[in-house]
Amino acid sequence: MKYITFTIPCYNSQDYMRHCIDNIVAAGEEVEVIIVNDGSKDDTGKIADEYEKKYPTIVKAIQKENGGHGSGVMAGIHNANGMFFKVVDSDDWIETKDILDMLSLIKKHEEEKANIDLYITNYVYEHAADNTQFVMHYRKCLPAEQIFTWEKMKRVKLETVFLMHSLMYRTSKLRESKMELPNHTFYVDDIYAYQPLPFMKKVFYHDIDLYHYFIGRADQSINYKTMCQRYEQQMRVFKIMFTAYTYDEIYKQPYHLRKYMIKWLMTICGITYMTIVGVKDDKETRWKTFKQYFKELKQIDRKLYNKIRHRSLAAFAFAVPGYNLKSFASRKVYGTYQKKLKLG
Repeated sequence: MKYITFTIPCYNSQDYMRHCIDNIVAAGEEVEVIIVNDGSKDDTGKIADEYEKKYPTIVKAIQKENGGHGSGVMAGIHNANGMFFKVVDSDDWIETKDILDMLSLIKKHEEEKANIDLYITNYVYEHAADNTQFVMHYRKCLPAEQIFTWEKMKRVKLETVFLMHSLMYRTSKLRESKMELPNHTFYVDDIYAYQPLPFMKKVFYHDIDLYHYFIGRADQSINYKTMCQRYEQQMRVFKIMFTAYTYDEIYKQPYHLRKYMIKWLMTICGITYMTIVGVKDDKETRWKTFKQYFKELKQIDRKLYNKIRHRSLAAFAFAVPGYNLKSFASRKVYGTYQKKLKLG
């Protein structure tokens, strides 16, 4: 029995992927590790094959053409045999002892026929620059160490939204959501942490610092300048999220879940706005793109558009005069969040 499938999307990861993989395979035969080599140009593919040969009953190596992080995750979903599914980026890690802890918990729940659909755990920002940590936990918004439904969730603050790092979905439910992540697109994590949620009926928040998220590379996708350069990809992600559910479908969800889904949409809407106007370069094209983009969203679902557009930073965008002022304000807003979490 494979209780957890860990999928590790890799691109040019030869210098750091071993640490990630070694920690997981050490958990033994009850886990499955899918290493997806996404068309790397270094020795990533060879290392993946090496692990498959060394651990044939645990590791599966997938060699594919480059398609981006989302395509790597989707390859894992399509090939997973584990009861639960977890994505681990190749420069991040999970401690072996914590994997064993999760396995013990899952087996206990399976013996009790608890039918958990989603495990939520804490994650840790690991800052390479000063060797410090910032733990993201959910103690104020979720009941810990008990099975619950979304009605038991409390108000989730902006800084404690669910991210890919905190989620372990039941594989069958994840597939049932029919989520498709686009190729060659950053920020697909936001889709992953949104679209499957209505399919997860029973939830368990395990208050453990499971996932360690490495912060330290200048080219990381959360770097603000990098995000602004990739604003069209951020727009693509938000549009997929916006169209995943209609306004009416969202409002059929349990109260606390629909409140959360709306808040998450507003958050990504605001981030999308900031990436578009966050730099002064090519401002005419960017502002024209911004206005056309929201015009299209309005045509798709006017009710959802009105709910999101007028209660996010996008409303601020239309209200503040002058592109330069919008750009300045967006940098300040993101800078505050960036400073708190030391995201670079």
